[in-house]
Amino acid sequence: MTRRSVLYPKRRLKTLERVFSKAGVGSRTDARGWIGSGKVRVNGEIVRDPDCWVDLDKDRITFNGKPVQQSAKRYLLLYKPKGYLTTYRDPEGRPTVYDLVKDAGAWLAPVGRLDLDTSGLLLLTNDTDFAEHIMNPGNKVPKTYQVKTSTQLSEEQIEQLRRGVQLKDGATRPAEVKLLRHSAKYTYLELTITEGRNRQVRRMLEAVGSKVLKLVRTAIGTIRIGDLPIGKWRPLTEDEFRALRQ
Repeated sequence: MTRRSVLYPKRRLKTLERVFSKAGVGSRTDARGWIGSGKVRVNGEIVRDPDCWVDLDKDRITFNGKPVQQSAKRYLLLYKPKGYLTTYRDPEGRPTVYDLVKDAGAWLAPVGRLDLDTSGLLLLTNDTDFAEHIMNPGNKVPKTYQVKTSTQLSEEQIEQLRRGVQLKDGATRPAEVKLLRHSAKYTYLELTITEGRNRQVRRMLEAVGSKVLKLVRTAIGTIRIGDLPIGKWRPLTEDEFRALRQ
């Protein structure tokens, strides 16, 4: 428990920029821009400090003269293609996942990330509590990938992945690994992990002496990408949402 929560146990205090992201109005980066340009008022006064603490039960916050209110919660499943960044803007002008959800009709944030060279299932939402539930490693939400390796893996290498491997940021949890097939040069695996470290699957394969040639995330929890076309999105169903929240 933080000192602030001890002092104010019943008050809902948040930084001003956080109010916008929690309400699903925009990202923290967006909020900082709006606040800095004088578009945000607290109790009628312009506030330009995005780190200003506000009380959600007492303070009146407006943006361009209108009260900041909670947006309707949205939950999307996107089939991210390889070559798209999981970020809002890229200074180099490369395509991002936001180019694919322009018609979604709401501000959304990715739930975790897939790197530039990884394709597959990516969730987007304006519900920060839902996103935190999925990303929190303590909740052990499984993420499943199909992997093509740069070498043909031995049974011992596959067992190492199952047991967990040592990375620079610590040992990984045991993984579920299903051998799909061997070719003359490569191995094809289905690998399920319950963590979300940066480039974790790629680093796990490097730790056992191989590399990833192709990586596709096919599922989060029981939600699979199915026959959704690459680059397209669809809303989560109620059943899918409930399954992920369990």
